Amino acid sequence: MENSFKNFETTIKKKHSINFTPKYKEDFKTSVNETLFIAIAEKTFEKLDWDIIYKDDHNIEAKRKEAGWINERWTEIITASYKNGTVLVKSESLGNEIWDAGKNSKRVKLFIYAYQETLKTFDGQALKELENEVEKKNNWDDYIIPETLPKPMQTKAPNIALPIIGSLCLSLILGFVLAYLSVKGLYIIVLFEFLVATAIAFVMKYLIKLSNYTDFSKLKYLLGAMIILIYVLNQYFQYELILNGNNLERIGFLNFLQIRFTQGFTVNKINLGWIGWIISWIIQLGLTGIFLYLKIVAVLTNYIIERVPVEVLDFAFYHVVKEKSEKEIRSELAKKGWFNKRNQDEVLKAIMGTQNAIELNRIK
Repeated sequence: MENSFKNFETTIKKKHSINFTPKYKEDFKTSVNETLFIAIAEKTFEKLDWDIIYKDDHNIEAKRKEAGWINERWTEIITASYKNGTVLVKSESLGNEIWDAGKNSKRVKLFIYAYQETLKTFDGQALKELENEVEKKNNWDDYIIPETLPKPMQTKAPNIALPIIGSLCLSLILGFVLAYLSVKGLYIIVLFEFLVATAIAFVMKYLIKLSNYTDFSKLKYLLGAMIILIYVLNQYFQYELILNGNNLERIGFLNFLQIRFTQGFTVNKINLGWIGWIISWIIQLGLTGIFLYLKIVAVLTNYIIERVPVEVLDFAFYHVVKEKSEKEIRSELAKKGWFNKRNQDEVLKAIMGTQNAIELNRIK
């Protein structure tokens, strides 16, 4: 961040916010149109060392990060929205805090000051040149169509069999590990759901690559069944470990569950009854599902983008910007050696994947 902005930041009078998600917003007037506003706001964010994560014709967003105990972490997301010459600036806390200690108001007021200072560096002629430059960039007018494109990567026909087999094996492993830790009294709720989701996403990353299977509409059902199976196996393996560890006679798995319901679920010496078991299982399934959904979408999106060379993705996106139809884009790809329909489908999916990646980055 430039020194002048650092100096101004120390003079800002903070306004504290207390909420489940603390935020602060403020508006101001600007004399430029929406095209110039976005361009100048972009330069402002860069001067403040805030990472731009999204922009369109009327809005721009950035995340601010600071050093943590281990690595850098996001602290606030700042959004500036333009409408009829009025700019609304909002800063929202990221993380679990309920009191922002005035940080959001500092971000908003600092952005407004930095934006106005950045705008002052442009005279009328410079603003006109900047607008022309932005329009050319948005329209990809400077893009040079390559004479050739990299050849398609050698990928196999999508096959869901490998993800199914892999998920079954992993379910058995994770089910046993959870059961062992639970019997030993080492199970920590939330942490272990997160670790289970992380393990599934890690393994599925390689299963997806090996099988080239990216149909999320079907994968999500597979993953849902996998989560249920893991926690059912967790209960079954607990049954086996308790019986074998205590040299007890086999009573049947269903009888084991019935006894658990009868004895109730105990937390800090408080017996919550059978409803406690139901609530704990719902929490396990729900948390694992949420964590896994976010992770697997990121894994799938990255693979969909990675399997298409950047030059090919840029070439196809150029034709999207020029409002070519899907049929025309496929025709242009075929002219450059991308004849196979499956390879063309991968390019079109990669374009959608880049949009998904942006949306994932915007998650608060």
